[in-house]
Amino acid sequence: MGRLYAVEIVYRGIFQKNLAKNISRAIVLAAHKEGKPGISFGRYGDSPERNGIPAKAFAIVATDEQTLEEGMAKYEPTQVDVSICVDDTLFKGVESWAWYGLQPINKLVKPGGTLIVTSLEEPAALAEMAHRKEAPYQLAVIKAQPSFSGLWVYKDDHTDVRILGAIARVCPELFSLASVQEVIRKDTKDELKATSALRSFERVTTYEVQPTQGNPEEPYKFEMPKWHEMRDGIAIPSIAPGHKMKDPITGTEGGFQPARNPTFKKYATRTMRPVVDFDKCIKCTLCWLACPDSCFDVTPENLYDANLEACCGCGVCEAVCPEPNCVTMVNETHFSDNSSQWQAYRKDAEGYKANLASLIATRPERSHGFRFRGQYEEQVPAIIQAAEAEQQKQTQA
Repeated sequence: MGRLYAVEIVYRGIFQKNLAKNISRAIVLAAHKEGKPGISFGRYGDSPERNGIPAKAFAIVATDEQTLEEGMAKYEPTQVDVSICVDDTLFKGVESWAWYGLQPINKLVKPGGTLIVTSLEEPAALAEMAHRKEAPYQLAVIKAQPSFSGLWVYKDDHTDVRILGAIARVCPELFSLASVQEVIRKDTKDELKATSALRSFERVTTYEVQPTQGNPEEPYKFEMPKWHEMRDGIAIPSIAPGHKMKDPITGTEGGFQPARNPTFKKYATRTMRPVVDFDKCIKCTLCWLACPDSCFDVTPENLYDANLEACCGCGVCEAVCPEPNCVTMVNETHFSDNSSQWQAYRKDAEGYKANLASLIATRPERSHGFRFRGQYEEQVPAIIQAAEAEQQKQTQA
């Protein structure tokens, strides 16, 4: 048997589906240029249009046909040489509707393998967001904002070719820069994109993540019951009706907090979360009524607290709220837990408002989601400008 290479691309459903497809397809085509057979395929695409539910695409490449057939016989790779994360908020862990429990973003990366991410964060900060692994692995950061598109719209900002150039650098056994540039030229008829791949190849650096780095918490785990432990008949335990909320300062009880599914945590789908300015809330109930996942809990004083265990970050609440800056979507990387905003507000109102003002002041425009339909205003990342400058220099020479 020969050598089998595996690459996974973790992406956010429909917003990055074409991006992941382009990357996995080009990996296989570049390997073909060097005589290596391969196949690309998707996984976990059960309902990707639902606000970017996490999904995966794979590319499997081998040094010979027999090794490839052996690799294809498995449902999916159990280890990958390269894992690609096209949205850094997924570093906290991902959960799809097609698997159970929170999955570490680095779960499949083999010892010494490489995790590539598009992010503006520094490698050390990203390493701390991810879960710990028993063996060291490499982290390669491509400086860029996550590349999102709307429904059926592809945002052509060179993210795919930059990732392909980085793969050629961190895993040269898979394919060379020359091979992937040849594929890019043939597919796109755009020399500038081949130059962007070159620039990424030259600039990408790796950071070794040690077993002592990262989130020490063990992700959600469970054991499937054995056949002799299952209950008689077909019975599904119902979810409890819920209870009143309790004020952490006065002890007053009131409002309503519904009970929710204890095992399915939709927060892994978020790139942004709603933050609520309780002083501006006019108690109109629109966020509570419009939320597609019933995420808002009613407090004793009839304010609305976003339950961040249940929130998938769709942004409907921000869109329907009639009061300016009462509900604001903020990037998920600013937060380390899903604790109650209302409780934090009740315990330290001034501190909460100061933190809220800081988050809103640094908030970028939403990159995708409910507020966008159709085409985007064109954005030209710095890497494209660098590629254009390099191309102009070569022309003048």
